[in-house]
Formats: sequence, structure tokens, C-alpha cells
Amino acid sequence: MRMRKRNNLEPRMEACSAIWIKEPQTMKGKWLSLMPEARAIRLEVGCGKGKFTVETAQAEPDVLLIAVERVKEAMLLGMERALEMGLKNVFFLDLDAANLEEYFEENEIDLIYLNFCDPWPRKKNAKRRLTFRSFLEKYKKVLKPMGEIHFKTDNSGLFEWSLEEFAHCKLEIRNLTRDLHANGPVGIMTGYEEKFYQLGTPINRCELINVEVQDA
Repeated sequence: MRMRKRNNLEPRMEACSAIWIKEPQTMKGKWLSLMPEARAIRLEVGCGKGKFTVETAQAEPDVLLIAVERVKEAMLLGMERALEMGLKNVFFLDLDAANLEEYFEENEIDLIYLNFCDPWPRKKNAKRRLTFRSFLEKYKKVLKPMGEIHFKTDNSGLFEWSLEEFAHCKLEIRNLTRDLHANGPVGIMTGYEEKFYQLGTPINRCELINVEVQDA
């Protein structure tokens, strides 16, 4: 995601310090302490400007939502909106998804959202895709047994390629659709998704289940 630099970025980030986790490595295995009554911990990888993030948190106030975004300029907008909405169940991390295992313990997460990640269309960049098998193995480690990954994309090429990666990593595929909103809007949309829907672009979606038992 490319966004223009903001001269006032740092002070605005600091103003969001109540929900901005600056040292996530100290929270490994302790994320539930942020909201002990939460019925589940969910992780959104690549939250962008946070529309899906805050609306999901608002719709399910008994769920703890951790949103990850490496572009601070984008994440800032999500944090500011979360504060304006008075949300108490969402926190943000500015980090790279390639290092998730440094910040989350094994079996700590109930569900991971992957919404409209960069397709990296050139073959030589396949390993950068967030649905590449090396990323999937990281997700599996932090997910609980039978934990879920919910994946959405407008890019049909990425979707079909990802299905093969999911199968390789022994993730069970459920509720697969190549036109999620064919009969009208379904669920909470991201900002990108709303634009695609208005253009009539089909949205691909599936749910993945972490059925494989990890070695002790």
C-alpha cells in the first residue's frame, strides 16, 4: 500500500498510544490480558486503513481484535477511527507479517483475516504473497487447533494459486465462493471491497481450517 508521507505522523501516532502496541514482543502469549473476558482472539493481517477492522470490532464487542499493518500512514487512520468510535476491543501493530511468530505464541489465535492482500503478480515475487506456503505455516503455528483463516480477494489469479498453497499446507477449505456478493452484499466489507462491489467485480472468498495437529 502506497500512501503519501505525513509530516505530523509521529504526534498523531502518539495520540493513539492507548491502542497502539509499540513493543508487541512483550505480549507474546499474553494477548488475552488486554481483554480477559474476550471469547476469542482474532488477528487481521494487513488491515490497511482499518474500515473492516473497526466495523468488525464494533459488531463483535466480545472479541479481541489485533490488527497488523506495516504502513503506518494507513494504520494511523484505523487507529484514529477506532478511538473516535470508543472501541475497547481492538489494538494495532505496525510490523511485518513475516515475523508473526516473534509476537504470538503457538495456539494463541482463534481466527486470522486476510483481506485483499497484495497479489504480487510477477512469478518471481510469489514468495511475498501472504498466502505463500511459508506465511501459511506461520499462521498455522499461531492458530489454535481448528482455528480459521478467512481469505478474500478480487484477484482471481491469486485466488486460484492460493487454493493450491492451502492444499499443500493441509488447510481444509470450506465455504468457497468466487462471487461472494452475487446476491447482494455479504458481511462487513473493506474499503477496497466496497469499490470492487460497486464496479461489479466478483469477490473470491474461502475459509480455511487448521485441521493438522502439530507435533508436540
